[in-house]
Amino acid sequence: MPDSNAARIWDQVAERAALRGAPPAVADICAVVVATAAVTGAGVTAHGMNGASASHVICVTDDTSELLEELQVTMGEGPCIEAAAAGAPVLTADLGAWDATSRWPGFAPAALRAGARAMFALPLQIGAIRAGVLALYRATPEPLSTTELGAALISADLATVLMLDSQDGAAPGADGDPMAAAQAVELGEHRAQIDQATGMLTEQLGVGIDEAFIRLRAYAYAQNERLADVSRAIVGRRLRLRAADPPRDDAE
Repeated sequence: MPDSNAARIWDQVAERAALRGAPPAVADICAVVVATAAVTGAGVTAHGMNGASASHVICVTDDTSELLEELQVTMGEGPCIEAAAAGAPVLTADLGAWDATSRWPGFAPAALRAGARAMFALPLQIGAIRAGVLALYRATPEPLSTTELGAALISADLATVLMLDSQDGAAPGADGDPMAAAQAVELGEHRAQIDQATGMLTEQLGVGIDEAFIRLRAYAYAQNERLADVSRAIVGRRLRLRAADPPRDDAE
């Protein structure tokens, strides 16, 4: 797309940040891309290089965006998992179509139940450096137009720069915006609980950090529970996994 389109999108991001009296942050890009790409919701997640590494949600525009990311981490499959691993966009215009349900037999039906009918995952990267994924979803099954995809790609580039060049991507809402700050606290608590539960499992099960995370999400998947809820139970010592329990093959 022409440079003027990138400038226009950046102006919207900067204008939104100025209303808060703060520098532009990844949360501003999430909010702006919903309009410029004509999607229902958006989120940015910092991803590890493989499905066994924990992902950390940086910002979301709604509860569905957060749930979609958690479902993918728990099941170990989905557009964002693939985009993070391959370093290429994964564009799915209809999550109910055969190619989507066969590609992600666990995630696609769960995403449909959550209210997402289309999903688009764009890796945040500069060269070989991968920072995360920008995830967009629609409540209707339809592809992004050329203009909408261009806006999404520009937004992904801007988010990458902010994540790599500043601390805003790591701490959204730390600039005085009460709503963004409240979301950052909630997401931070989820992240801390998952990290703490994973650490506890390394001691309880006598395994490495990646294996502990695989077992954590395998249990959540098998019990049809949210990863954050299982982590909270482990941290609160209301749940203890057994070393004899092997991880499920479909969670690897």
